[in-house]
Amino acid sequence: MPQAALIELLGRVGASQGGAVLVNGEELSQWPSEAVKAMKSQRLIAKARPAASVICPGCERDCVMPVHTLPATAGAPASFIVCDKRCDINRVQVPIERLNQWQCSPDSVCGFVSASLGLRRSDKQGDSAGLWEIGIAFGNKRSQMLCLQGNGVLVLVAGSNMVPLAELIKYHDGAYSLDGAMIRRLVDAATTADNRYTPSNAKREVRKLDTQAMYESWKKAYRNLRKKRRDMSDVWYSQQIARTDVAHGRDAETIRKHMKK
Repeated sequence: MPQAALIELLGRVGASQGGAVLVNGEELSQWPSEAVKAMKSQRLIAKARPAASVICPGCERDCVMPVHTLPATAGAPASFIVCDKRCDINRVQVPIERLNQWQCSPDSVCGFVSASLGLRRSDKQGDSAGLWEIGIAFGNKRSQMLCLQGNGVLVLVAGSNMVPLAELIKYHDGAYSLDGAMIRRLVDAATTADNRYTPSNAKREVRKLDTQAMYESWKKAYRNLRKKRRDMSDVWYSQQIARTDVAHGRDAETIRKHMKK
């Protein structure tokens, strides 16, 4: 089944502890053709350099041998193995198709996840803890940076919550996709938001509310002073407020501009 093929591929990437895994053309030919087509079109696998060594087809020993390739003079380049195990075999021709291989990495998996969920991809690469940032994911209650963790098994991480990526994979109508509803629940289930990943517009809104609250405290202090000492100048009132905690370090002139508005 196409879904099983991708789960196997993701399992290998998880076991690689952050490294890319290679799949040769012969192995790909044993997977469902629709699975391979979807993996290529969705960039889960990308063409890698030809294999530098293969299992020698010259005899029954199945030795893993280095491949020599001569520059092409006409047509495809010639690749062969030089056998040093038997005296009756010298060069063993290797079809170029046997050297083709494809690779899948945590970075390509992150690209697949972000594309499937319509996320803006993070520019950050994986860290020493085996965590790759994918992008800000949105639930019904909050947003969180969605990450991929690859310490043995690939899991999606949102805040303090995580779920194996393989459990979210679906295949339908020639393409792989993720369970968006599960992702939203994963994000919403976080008990607290991670401040490092709070969107910048949300931070601006928080700062705006804090500033408005500070201005309100200046207005209240101004009204109280007016009740106690009438007929004083605005400069005098602002200087008194600047000496209190509600000033939050602002100077008297700044306070004067906002204490009556």
